[in-house]
Amino acid sequence: GADVIRIDRLAPAEPERFPDPRHAVHGRSRRSLALDLRKPGAAELVLRLAAGADGLMEPFRPGVAERLGIGPEPCRAANPKLVYGRMTGWGQDGPLAHAAGHDINYIALTGLLHAIGTKEHPVPPLNLVGDYGGGALYLAMGILAAVLAARAGGQGQVIDCAITEGVLSMLSLFHSLRAWGRWEDARGSNLLDGGAHFYGTYECADGRHIAVGAIEPQFYATLRRLAGLDDPAFDDQRDPRAWPGLRARMAAVFRTRSQAEWCALLEGSEACVAPVLALDEAAGHAHNVARASFVSVEGVRQAAPAPRFSRTPGAAGGRPRTVSPESVLADWRGG
Repeated sequence: GADVIRIDRLAPAEPERFPDPRHAVHGRSRRSLALDLRKPGAAELVLRLAAGADGLMEPFRPGVAERLGIGPEPCRAANPKLVYGRMTGWGQDGPLAHAAGHDINYIALTGLLHAIGTKEHPVPPLNLVGDYGGGALYLAMGILAAVLAARAGGQGQVIDCAITEGVLSMLSLFHSLRAWGRWEDARGSNLLDGGAHFYGTYECADGRHIAVGAIEPQFYATLRRLAGLDDPAFDDQRDPRAWPGLRARMAAVFRTRSQAEWCALLEGSEACVAPVLALDEAAGHAHNVARASFVSVEGVRQAAPAPRFSRTPGAAGGRPRTVSPESVLADWRGG
């Protein structure tokens, strides 16, 4: 339900440049203003938009917004209830505050990247954990909380959202496990990093993979029963010393049938097994089809809005639209 105005560069950089705007799924429903913030009048336009906004998200390195005349002070002078969210990789201060970086750099500094991958080397988990998880979602959560506070108390505030700190927060469980003595630094030796034979992926006879997550004893028992893992050696589910050997045995079992055969036997059961699908395949899975988890907008398949609201359901909007300042100000609350 938010009305989002995005201020873009006059010449977007890769990978933001899409030849067909229908393909810019990540920007759907948004209006976009292409501005050179260094030009006269641009800062004044931003301040007029800020005057009617609940929140503003600012992505520059520390000090840049201030130099452009759109920092927290002038924006909140125009609108005392404004929530000014600052998104950076490293935070507003500290030795690296002004350094360049990307998702892979931020998650490397937190310890997360070290924990993900093969025994031989770390593997970046796309750019989902830092940019979107520890960054965008933490900032969105912070802005929503601060908007509620502003509506209750009449005053906005500034949010310093560092991707590194969002990721560190997400790692809280693993710091708990480490303090308990249940987490090792060596990749592929822990419960959730592929070390446990009952939590990982296995290649099938056709070269496809299945994902197994039978952590709880009752789910593990179902997996054993349905997959024919009746060797007494599998009784040692929670003994990390037994995991390498049991993983090798399970790998041999899963190579005896195709992915489809294993899914027919295990998927939907209490064994906690699912097929590993490619992006295009996910849209055709029966569960995603039944829930209409994908929609088509102007012929482009994309995820439906999430999460789902009972009283104010969301709808997938169209392509992002580049508009003029005049058209935005004409219907903007503070315009």
